[in-house]
Amino acid sequence: MFSLEELREAQKRVYAEMPPTPQYSWPLLSQRLGVEVWVKHENHTPTGAFKLRGAMTYIDWLKATEPEVKGIITATRGNHGQAQARAARAAGLSATIVVPKGNSKEKNAAMRAFGAELIEHGEFFDDAKMEAKSRAAQYGLNMVPAYHRELVRGVASYGLELLGEVPDLDTVYVPVGCGSGLCGTIAAKEALGLDTKIVGVVSSHVEAAKLSFEAGKLIACPTAYTFADGVAVCTPVQDALDYFGTRAERLVAVSDDEVAEAIRCYWQDTHNLAEGAGAVALAALIQERGTMQGKKVGVVLSGGNIDQEMAAEILAGGVPRVGPASGSN
Repeated sequence: MFSLEELREAQKRVYAEMPPTPQYSWPLLSQRLGVEVWVKHENHTPTGAFKLRGAMTYIDWLKATEPEVKGIITATRGNHGQAQARAARAAGLSATIVVPKGNSKEKNAAMRAFGAELIEHGEFFDDAKMEAKSRAAQYGLNMVPAYHRELVRGVASYGLELLGEVPDLDTVYVPVGCGSGLCGTIAAKEALGLDTKIVGVVSSHVEAAKLSFEAGKLIACPTAYTFADGVAVCTPVQDALDYFGTRAERLVAVSDDEVAEAIRCYWQDTHNLAEGAGAVALAALIQERGTMQGKKVGVVLSGGNIDQEMAAEILAGGVPRVGPASGSN
């Protein structure tokens, strides 16, 4: 997908606005699992999640290819929207963000603080995406997709950092929503010429990406009821599947119970607070720890933007229940 030179150029662009995020091997976490675990801390970016990297490169590309563009619109559950709002406003563009109803209150507040006009529509991310596309055509805005080559090029910079610092990792677990993180990590691995296995992780409550990967064709899920909202995607992106479909080692599904336990592990062993999607990679490693004994493994903590009320429930031992019966999204 990319040459190492193309990825290095994107990396320089990212570093114009933020430093590299750290990767640490936390002793308590490694002792817990019997695995040398390296955590890539994408919760330490200026928006609290990895998405900012791709937003910078995408908005630069957009300004270069469509110099008359006045504004962007996109759909999100929060982290993509924060990143696009920050990058767009910095470039002098308006930013309209569409989220599903019942979206995270604190992510919504953050998007507004970064300068976005926020619109709530539909029950799931996919509903918000359709509304964003409609408004893009109606108001002449650039529709920023959740997956795009320029997004992947920027996001790949965290893969370059992790694999550059720890090139002998056996496996890296990466959360999968629309696929930019997984594809970016694979692109970095291939550009560096490494043999590291890259494993994607989805929610078992919305397994569309995993089912599509295994079937070799797009398979959608009817609902996306999981508190790991960053991976709550009903319909995978064909371009992403085309790329990771032959390159990912495998895709693993984790339940909300497993994700909540991973969040508690992060807090107890590293004192980092992960959001649901940010903890799915660790949840997958915990699930597969029997086959990872004695190996050196990376997990991407992709974001830490979790609402206070939800974090309190999880750290107290609970698991947020999401769906029609719970009255929440």
